[in-house]
Amino acid sequence: MASRRVLLCGYYGEHNLGDDALLEALLAALPSAVVPVVTAHDEAEVQQRFGVATVQRRSLRQVLSALRQCDALVLGGGSLLQDATSFKSLLYYGALISAARLGGKRVVLWAQGLGPLKRRRSRALVRLLLPQATAISWRDPDSAALAARLGRRSPHGADAVWSLPSQPWLGSGGPIVVCWRPTPLLAGEAWRPYLQALEQLAERQNREVLWLPFHLEQDRGLLQQLCGQGLVGEGLRRRSRELEALLPREATAVFRSAGLVLAMRLHALILAGLAGAPLAALSYDPKVRAAAAAIGCGSVDLADGSATAGDLLESWSAALDQPPAAAAIAALQQSTAVHRQLLEHLLA
Repeated sequence: MASRRVLLCGYYGEHNLGDDALLEALLAALPSAVVPVVTAHDEAEVQQRFGVATVQRRSLRQVLSALRQCDALVLGGGSLLQDATSFKSLLYYGALISAARLGGKRVVLWAQGLGPLKRRRSRALVRLLLPQATAISWRDPDSAALAARLGRRSPHGADAVWSLPSQPWLGSGGPIVVCWRPTPLLAGEAWRPYLQALEQLAERQNREVLWLPFHLEQDRGLLQQLCGQGLVGEGLRRRSRELEALLPREATAVFRSAGLVLAMRLHALILAGLAGAPLAALSYDPKVRAAAAAIGCGSVDLADGSATAGDLLESWSAALDQPPAAAAIAALQQSTAVHRQLLEHLLA
């Protein structure tokens, strides 16, 4: 069987465990005849961990040069067609899609989220880009619905990270694991009810609190920052420590031993779900709230701003040592089949 050289484009090699998990899921789903080339920032890290060829993702010139040597372009996982990062980011991916089609190459939008598209020009650009894709699968119904409004109907499944293997939970009586991130929705005193509830829960249940950054550059040191602002009580400070996981499987190992995972980031929520860990979500983004609903775990909307320490303590206490329903996790895993089938159909 002739091999196909395929450029995998995403937010890879940026020291983000969620995107590393997406790459792991994408590589596992590729047909055996595919030879991948991965866009990455930290190329050495991606080469070492995944054993793949890479190209510098922050150089459009280098990526376009690599694309010319490939048979297809796959935009893999995440929400790449959005303008929350910047309109420039949307232009970057638009340039890749257009260059691929001009070169007669197949374009696959794989397990993608769509949006937010805050600008009118962003929606106009995406309306032009969607017909250029050879095939598309979306990671959630909201993205599929938005694409349909923009003129392209395509199937959807769960986020591709749900296709990774599940693990048995071993964490009854284990620590509370915190996967939080800085966000404009929680500035200064707005953190206090969450920290107070966390302290009271840890003290009452005699649990250690592990702070696990998912995006090293953004999340690492959050505990220290909050302590520096005088927001962390002495009891929580004594029980807390930060640890680092360099690989998704290392994070999953931490989650397997947790009595409760408090997750803000989407892929922390998903990997904890795959580990069978008890969960509660803090939603800064609709995709996190939707994932929590699919799992069947509690979620607090940070934009609402009305959560009290008492409400949070009650909710988190009820979730402690209570893993999610195995049937819900299995259903999410099964719904990722659409993404694998898309690649098998187009690239085999």
